[in-house]
Amino acid sequence: MRNILVIGSGKIGSVVADLLVNTPEEGGYRVTVADRCAATLARTAPLGHARLSTLLLDVTDPAQLRDAMQGCFAVLSAAPYHLTLKVAQAAREAGVHYLDLTEDVASTRAIRELASGASTAFIPQCGLAPGFISIVAADLARQFDSLDSVRMRVGALPAYPSNALNYNLTWSTEGVINEYCEPCEAIVDGRLCAVPALEEREEFSLDGVLYEAFNTSGGLGTLCETLAGKVRTLNYRTIRYPGHAAIMKALLHDLRLKDRRDVLKDILEQSLPSTMQDVVIVFVTVAGLRDGRLQQETYARKIYSQVLAGKMRSAIQITTASSLCAMLDLLSAGDLPQAGFVRQEEVPLAAFLANRFGRVYAAEAIAHAA
Repeated sequence: MRNILVIGSGKIGSVVADLLVNTPEEGGYRVTVADRCAATLARTAPLGHARLSTLLLDVTDPAQLRDAMQGCFAVLSAAPYHLTLKVAQAAREAGVHYLDLTEDVASTRAIRELASGASTAFIPQCGLAPGFISIVAADLARQFDSLDSVRMRVGALPAYPSNALNYNLTWSTEGVINEYCEPCEAIVDGRLCAVPALEEREEFSLDGVLYEAFNTSGGLGTLCETLAGKVRTLNYRTIRYPGHAAIMKALLHDLRLKDRRDVLKDILEQSLPSTMQDVVIVFVTVAGLRDGRLQQETYARKIYSQVLAGKMRSAIQITTASSLCAMLDLLSAGDLPQAGFVRQEEVPLAAFLANRFGRVYAAEAIAHAA
């Protein structure tokens, strides 16, 4: 049984811990959840499992981090994106495997440098997007002789929108704001470039529902570098209900809250309720030449909130936590490189979907939102 340290006991970290300790002893995990907030840890404690323990920990203290990692197989960071590099640095010093959920491009670049020459694996971006979306896109891309375009669309949305933003808080508020503010990587006309967030809005329908999608940062992970020189068009856009982008642009740019992110975070968290009744949409389209003809393949899936490990979970909790756990499982089984920087697109889709955690994405019929 492997010892795992989970940093962060919030919306995702607590679910990750719950999934990991509810595995059979053979091939199972013993988990310590660490957080600097005693109240948040107290909410984790009722998970009440013999293989689960909690630890009050200041993530900004390198010595505390290193001590907490002693004897661990891996550390999983479910902390805010601006803390991930500190956790990765401690993992390098402690000699343990490292996995995270960050969508922050700068943090991932720094972690890749940190992973150079490491004796353990560093696997960032193990969530939904970045994460699973890159595994899907890479799998579709391998089906072509040459590529023309790769378009990746992902959204975590309320099943029943009821405000002007058509949005509820289902994810890290800081993470959402960061995605809406930072430059976005893309390949345009064969050239790797940066495009502005919240721009290039488009509309599309899926199952009779109208959505909008627009540029956001971080969702591509490392796929731009992997496919550079191999594709004419590559982009990632976040899915929302129509009208969301216009209001966020007004808040961020017209009211200049882009420069006062703490104020915007407070506004959103005080004004928008959270919800467990959500839906995650994964929509990837790849076009290219196959047998001399221009063809297209599409992967589309909706995942709703449902019961997982005996508890009702939101769709974003299910998809994000399960992705991280699946990557840990594959690493533990020796199915991933055991040292250095590991890209999401290196993981075969079939292996991911066959995993006991990854199979939440593979279900052919998903129950409607509760």
